[in-house]
Amino acid sequence: MARLKRLLPRTLFGRSLLIIVTPMVLVQVVAAYIFYERHWDTVSRHLAQGLAGDVATVVKLIDDSSDAEERASVLATAREFMGLETRLEPGAVLAGDALAQTGSRYPYLDRTLKRRLGRPFRVEDRSEPKERVLIDVQLDDGVLHIATSRKRVFSSTTYIFIMWMVGSSVVLLAIAIFFLSRQIRPIRRLAEAADSFGKGHRVDDFKPEGASEVRQAGAAFRVMRERIQRQISQRTEMLAGVSHDLRTPLTRMKLHLAMLGDGAEIASLKSDVAEMQNMVEGYLAFARGEGGEAPVPTELFALLGEVVARGRRKGGTIDLASGGDITVAVRRNALERCLTNLIDNALRHGERVVVAAARRGAAVEITIDDDGPGIPEHEREEVFKAFHRLDASRNPETGGVGLGLTIARDVVRGHGGDVVLKTSPIGGLRALVRLPL
Repeated sequence: MARLKRLLPRTLFGRSLLIIVTPMVLVQVVAAYIFYERHWDTVSRHLAQGLAGDVATVVKLIDDSSDAEERASVLATAREFMGLETRLEPGAVLAGDALAQTGSRYPYLDRTLKRRLGRPFRVEDRSEPKERVLIDVQLDDGVLHIATSRKRVFSSTTYIFIMWMVGSSVVLLAIAIFFLSRQIRPIRRLAEAADSFGKGHRVDDFKPEGASEVRQAGAAFRVMRERIQRQISQRTEMLAGVSHDLRTPLTRMKLHLAMLGDGAEIASLKSDVAEMQNMVEGYLAFARGEGGEAPVPTELFALLGEVVARGRRKGGTIDLASGGDITVAVRRNALERCLTNLIDNALRHGERVVVAAARRGAAVEITIDDDGPGIPEHEREEVFKAFHRLDASRNPETGGVGLGLTIARDVVRGHGGDVVLKTSPIGGLRALVRLPL
């Protein structure tokens, strides 16, 4: 069953065409078989019996003739009333065992002549100068040569039937392909619109079309798109207010603490306020997501160079593998934030970081390797959850607020790609970013 599935077409167009073509071919095979077994077989047998009967009659009349004049009358009668061109060759003998030569193109004629004549004969098919069947019959005192039209032993209705059947099938198949392609086109456009919207592109020009079910799916997609866009817009507007409301009191608290001077308790409060501000900024960055930024063509290695340069200014050792020009349509600021989070995370846990990018088929893969302790395989999916941290103490000195990897995956999935964690070849953790081209 699995092997049969692999042989089936993968596209809806191919499978729909297979549904149309398969019954058509089966019907034609059955019809052709029945036609051959019934009609063509019966007609060929009757034609062979008619011609064999005429030949046997002429041979019998010649055998019963007493002189040359009577034989000439028989040959003239055969030519006039039976459509047989006859010629008697006195004293001739058929070469070889002609009685065993039953392998001509007309098996029915061979069998019937053998049964009715009871004497040596030979059947030949000639196309020049006319399409004729030649029958040579061995008589007691010579050879009787008989020539007649091929139509007397062959029915052309078989070829006509096959030609009409194949021709009509080709016409019907062309019509089916034409209408089927027009029905598949709206489904393909809907799939392209959904894929483009999933990658963050605007699809305002999409219009439902096609059959009623496809139109219904297209209308549902438009409603879903509007709901998602409205939700993003409302979230962005809400976060703008939350950002102002939360940052203002934190700023006042920092000013009051700065005016209180130095001390152990003041330093502790300053640390708490800084942690609160860091958490608020991290939460806002996560909730803000991609905002209303539009994708633009971006030279990937130039963007990686900027992010790596900032990481080096923080004191990290980062190697950037050079590569060819790769241009991809992305939300530049969002992807920059994603890569920054991944590189900062690698610098936080390792001493050396290696960044590389390359094309892989229809996608671009960015790898960020570090030589740190890594993450156990059973926890690699857990770290993508919001506010999840491997450090249970939640100490800001040993890690962030648990949103860096969450933001990174959210950004990449918003581009239609994904982020996965693997074991690094340099001993630590590898963050693999896959973006569609």
